Amino acid sequence: MRWRQRGAGAACALACLGSPALAQEGAPAPGQDKVLRVCQDPNNLPLSNRDGAGFENRIAALLAQELGWKLEHTWFPQRIGFIRNTLRAKEENTDRYKCDLVTGVPKGFELAATTRPYYRSTYAMAYVKGKGLDRVRTLDDLLALDPAQRKRLRIGVFTGSPVTEWLLRHGLMEQVEWYQSQTGDAAQYPGEIVEKDLASGKIDVALAWGPIVGYFARNARTAPIAAIPLAPGPGMKLDFEIAMAVRHGDKEFRTRIDQLLAANAPKIRAILEQYGVPLLALQEAPGPGQALAQPAAQPAAPTSAQPAAPTSARAP
Repeated sequence: MRWRQRGAGAACALACLGSPALAQEGAPAPGQDKVLRVCQDPNNLPLSNRDGAGFENRIAALLAQELGWKLEHTWFPQRIGFIRNTLRAKEENTDRYKCDLVTGVPKGFELAATTRPYYRSTYAMAYVKGKGLDRVRTLDDLLALDPAQRKRLRIGVFTGSPVTEWLLRHGLMEQVEWYQSQTGDAAQYPGEIVEKDLASGKIDVALAWGPIVGYFARNARTAPIAAIPLAPGPGMKLDFEIAMAVRHGDKEFRTRIDQLLAANAPKIRAILEQYGVPLLALQEAPGPGQALAQPAAQPAAPTSAQPAAPTSARAP
C-alpha cells in the first residue's frame, strides 16, 4: 500500500522509497516554464487517481490555478521507489525532473523537503451499521463488548499500523486480518478494506487511516457504514500532519508552495470536508492570513453511500 496508510509506522518504511539528495545543478527551476509538475498515484482514492477524482488532484489543480500555471502529472504507484522514480528522476535525455511536487507526505518526511502541513487527520474505525456495534464509538467501547461478541470480531488492520500495539496489549491479535501496506499490485488500493471486505462481511471492524475510512464509508453503496475518528491514547499516536514534498534544493519553490497553502487554507479545508476527511487542528502556529483547520466538536460518522487515503488512500 502507500505510505499514508502506514501512519505512525510509516517512518521506518519511508526509508525504502529513496535516499536524500539535493536538486542537481543545471536542472530548470520548478515553474520556470509556468508548468506545475506533480507526482501522484494513479489509483489511490480518495487521495488521487488518473481521472483526477481525488482530493489531492483537486488541491494540486487549485495550486496551479492560483499560480496561473499549466498542471502536468507524473503517475507512479506510491510504493518502494516512488520518490526515486518521480521527484528525483529526470526525463530521458533532458535535465528536467519528471515532477517537482509530491502531494500528501507525513510532516518531517525524510526523503525530501516538506512544506507546511495543509491538514491533520487521525486513524478511524469503521463497521457496518445494524450489526451489533452501533454503540461502539471508541477503542475502549470495543473492549467493553460482551466477551463472547468481542471474541467473534474479525478486525482488519494494515501491517505497521499504530493500533498494532493496542491490539497486542488487549489480546486481540488472533482476531486480526492483516492487510499489506505494499502489495506490489498497482491495481489494489487501500480503500478495499472498507469498500469490499468490510461491506461484504469478510471483516467486522476496519481500523485504518481516517481519510480512507471517511471517504469509503460515505460512498459505500452495498452497506451502511459508520466511520468513527479515533482519539490517541497513552503511547499510541494516531494523528498525523500531512504536507507536500519538494527536492531539498528547491527552497524558493517550497516557499512559494507554503504561501499558497496558507493563503488557500479555507478552500483546501472545503475540499477535504467534501471527501469526508476527519480534520483536526494543525499543531503549528498560523502564519499571516492563514486559517487553520479546526476540529469538529464530535466528528460525525459519514453517511453510508463514499476517497482516502493515503495514502493516499495510502495513508501515513
